[in-house]
Amino acid sequence: MSTITMRDVSVMGTSYVHYPFEFFLDSMAELGIARIDLWGAEPFYCRLDYPDSWAASRRLRAMRRQMEERGQCVTIYTPETLGYPYSLCDPNPALTLRTIEFFKWAFEDAHELGCGRVFVNSGCGLRSLPREESLKRCTDTLATICDLAEAEGIVMPLEQLQPYESNLVTTLSDVRRVLDTVSSPALRVCVDITAMEVQGETLDDYFDCFGDKVEWIHYSDSHHEAVGLGSYGREKLAGFIRTLEERGFENGIDLEINDSIYWEDPHAPHEATCRYLREELGLEG
Repeated sequence: MSTITMRDVSVMGTSYVHYPFEFFLDSMAELGIARIDLWGAEPFYCRLDYPDSWAASRRLRAMRRQMEERGQCVTIYTPETLGYPYSLCDPNPALTLRTIEFFKWAFEDAHELGCGRVFVNSGCGLRSLPREESLKRCTDTLATICDLAEAEGIVMPLEQLQPYESNLVTTLSDVRRVLDTVSSPALRVCVDITAMEVQGETLDDYFDCFGDKVEWIHYSDSHHEAVGLGSYGREKLAGFIRTLEERGFENGIDLEINDSIYWEDPHAPHEATCRYLREELGLEG
């Protein structure tokens, strides 16, 4: 029996991209999930749809009431910043300023949602440019954003990506370099299990390196598949949970069941995942 329970499980809504926010919440309620990783993109919520902070806050308060009516809360806010029109490292200064402004809004939004975490990843630098040039822009921009995060009392878990997604932050050493360069208490670590496995790294590696700076875990089977339906197998999937327990990690796991194969029926893979967590891995609740 695991000491991590289903009450410690958050779910990111990216695979519900073709369904409204209410459908996602009802799906989570049916599965007994109370912790929401709120994806900040259409059709859920996009800050660009609102002319000012007041209008955005009004919408977010309504969304928060919808969650509270279902016994749910936001554990992390994930504004969609992986690609255009946002970038931490593009040579176009207008794009950089737009990205910084968007994160300022994201911090406001997080407060409205009652949440102190805002997710971030490096994105990808232009592959025709030297990597070091893009990485320098990335860390400079992150430093500015983290100054704002510190002032707002927000922590930002930084996720490593897979090589096809990024040429900047894909390994533990890349994460360490960015954290050392930015040097902000607001910048913490999100370990994506899939990206970690691609590099042949382990959760123990991350905890040995970063300790309590490990803030968040993106949990899934291989290729961000539903848990139990990929290639990892029970022993490996249970081992991830066991390591978190042995390390005293208290923030739970965040299911990132994120593949276009699930867009038509996103409830089914989450149902299968929750069943596997309960019946095969022993997560109670």
